[in-house]
Amino acid sequence: MDTTSTTATTTGGTAAGRIRITAAAEGQERVLTEHALAFLLQLHDRFEPTRQHLLQVRRQRRAAFADGADPGFRDETRRIREDASWRVAPPAPGLEDRRVEITGPIERKMTINALNSGAKVWLADCEDASSPLWRNVIASQVNLQDAIRERIAFTSPEGKEYRVTAEETPTIVVRPRGWHLDEHRILVDGVPMSGALVDFGLHLFHNADELIARGRGPYFYLPKLESHEEARLWNEVFVVAQRLLVLPQGTIRATVLIETITAAFEMEEILWELRDHAAGLNAGRWDYLFSIIKAFRLRGPAFVLPDRGSITMTQPFMRAYTEQLVRACHRRGAHAIGGMAAFVPSAKDPEATERALAAVAADKAREAGDGFDGSWVAHPGLVETCREAFTAVLGEAPHQLARTRDDVPVDGAALIDLSTAEGSITEAGLRSNVEIGIRYCEAWLRGHGAVAIHSLMEDAATAEISRSQVWQWIANESETEDGRTITRERCEALVAALEHELERHEGDRFDEAIALFRETALEEAYPAFLTLAGTERYLGEGVRRPRTGSIPVQAAPAGSAPEEGEQGFEDEALEAA
Repeated sequence: MDTTSTTATTTGGTAAGRIRITAAAEGQERVLTEHALAFLLQLHDRFEPTRQHLLQVRRQRRAAFADGADPGFRDETRRIREDASWRVAPPAPGLEDRRVEITGPIERKMTINALNSGAKVWLADCEDASSPLWRNVIASQVNLQDAIRERIAFTSPEGKEYRVTAEETPTIVVRPRGWHLDEHRILVDGVPMSGALVDFGLHLFHNADELIARGRGPYFYLPKLESHEEARLWNEVFVVAQRLLVLPQGTIRATVLIETITAAFEMEEILWELRDHAAGLNAGRWDYLFSIIKAFRLRGPAFVLPDRGSITMTQPFMRAYTEQLVRACHRRGAHAIGGMAAFVPSAKDPEATERALAAVAADKAREAGDGFDGSWVAHPGLVETCREAFTAVLGEAPHQLARTRDDVPVDGAALIDLSTAEGSITEAGLRSNVEIGIRYCEAWLRGHGAVAIHSLMEDAATAEISRSQVWQWIANESETEDGRTITRERCEALVAALEHELERHEGDRFDEAIALFRETALEEAYPAFLTLAGTERYLGEGVRRPRTGSIPVQAAPAGSAPEEGEQGFEDEALEAA
């Protein structure tokens, strides 16, 4: 692989030799310009020490939960929760009506399909729906530049042309990587930059002025926050970045995904910290479930959840989470955005599609009835279903912020009372977790972050649930409903059986995917994130790397032809819709 070195200059003087870039990809010269790197360097120097401190705080809290502590509302922020007077900034241009949002990676064809989808917002994802291969990191920034400037087009290898034809395109909201992920191909004095600051900084630097000129602005979704202190760090980043780029304060807007159990106890505090830049909160349901499993994985059978498929949003502890989110948002004038509808429609199976669309419609109708202002879908074929459900409640109104849900109790106990969960652990659920974990890892290692498996769009969050449930079930000696104990040996047998059933092809990475699944689901040490383990061990530009042993719980990160399940849509009829 070619490598390059880059010299960056800051307003404080020359930083020759401080930045080194260790990879190369097509379009890199458009993205990693001298001035863009200088901007990133300023963000790194200012905020990297705080990021590292907050990551250490995360590890300490995680250890406390393992030792028996429960998350709860924090006494030191009680005054923020009890002060009814404050509100976040009013909705920014293009974020007033968010009744349907489509998500997906910033791959060129998927970008065009999202822009043509009819959704109000496109979540352009650098995080869970994207695999952080270097070529993807760079291509995402190139595609954002082209999409914003209305010059994006794509021709498939088969000659099919893709163009943006919609008269009205969605407002673009970019989701950078979380605070925990490094960008190990951009080194400052030998230390990796923050992946979050790289994704955020490059988009803001190159596109803020253009977005403003087009009547929108630089908007972001913030993932994986675990505390209001982490929101405060983002707010400080926004303030400094706007000053450096001579943007009016408050130009940047951010919607925070409430997708960790600790953040669920700090929703109002998070909005407070970001109040001049806050655009809302989102119910990131899949990562939220992953966070619960991770936090309580060592706390015994009372904290063991049933099959992933049975943990719907109607489970009492999930209802408590979503209703309290709506209450927190509307009390402070912020949008509340509902969770993902991950079904992938297929014209090849109209009966299954009809049943699934009915389930999606019911899910979105429940969200709209609960007070949400909009919701997510993963496929253009679900946009109209979501729109209809919210329009039935909203009518012509852009949102329902006036519905404050004062009837919802602020109930911390309900958020962590998993005894109310209905369902059982089944052999089919265990097999599904193993299969999804391995199939997703294989596609992710090849550069695909959004993967259709058995008509559901899987991403890093759902893969995290799958591998974490397997780990927890083994650790707690859980039983499937037939009375058999889930052991490491039993799961190894399922892995071996799946390995023989897989349809192998040239360039696949199933060998590494199976090894990665074993490391993250079947070994005694539990990695905090699958993506950290995958990046450290295996994520190269198609280069196979040897296994290097198990990953300690607190370890920090180190540095073909499409098949069913890769990014894209299952059939041409729906793809063109």
